[in-house]
Amino acid sequence: MGQTAIRLITPTSGGLAAAGLTKRFGKTLAVDHLDFDVAPHQILALLGPNGAGKTTTLMCLAGLLRPDSGRITWQGVELGPTRGRQVALITETPEVYEMLTVWEHMVFVGRSCLLPAGWQDRAENLLQRMGMADQRDTMGEALSKGMRQRVLIAATLLAATPILLLDEPMIGLDPRGQHELRNLLVEVRDQGTTVIVSTHLLANVQSFCDRLLILNKGRAVAAGGLQELLDRYGHDTLEETFLEIVK
Repeated sequence: MGQTAIRLITPTSGGLAAAGLTKRFGKTLAVDHLDFDVAPHQILALLGPNGAGKTTTLMCLAGLLRPDSGRITWQGVELGPTRGRQVALITETPEVYEMLTVWEHMVFVGRSCLLPAGWQDRAENLLQRMGMADQRDTMGEALSKGMRQRVLIAATLLAATPILLLDEPMIGLDPRGQHELRNLLVEVRDQGTTVIVSTHLLANVQSFCDRLLILNKGRAVAAGGLQELLDRYGHDTLEETFLEIVK
């Protein structure tokens, strides 16, 4: 079936919004006048082939890249230099402090974010759920890639920012780790967190994401709920729909 007009996510006054977001690298237009909005209590899956602009979009939202144009707002207010209080990003390549133990990573977050009393119990619970409780005294330099990813996820969730961005978070996690991360993301969504997950693992998307935004060559080419997109393009699976949209 041919593509139909894109219906972008319905704007909300209390969510994270990008308007006209554009980022170039030399002559390459990585993100091309991108508009979208994600509400609290919502998980958005950011999908697209390699080079679609997913990571660049997340980096702009997190303030790690400066857009060439466009606005990024949270609750109607443009995000500025203090956006670290509202936005946390887990990058695709897990980097930890090599000379800190697993538990010291949690202590660093708890103290630097001035978390309220009792954060230690939550930190213990997050490490337990991410399968890292037995490694609490292990130095960062001794952790495998998958373990580093688990530590970063636990530490970032401990910070409890209202906006959580994740770039390919399932890569490096075994099936149990992926399952627990999905459960945790659903929990923080239900508590009011705005979540954006960039991933190539379409099967995971179907199990926990509320809405999808598909990019291709830096532009939004489709958006909506899973069943909405399946009905629009006349397919039974997300994979078939995705392949038609980005062909």
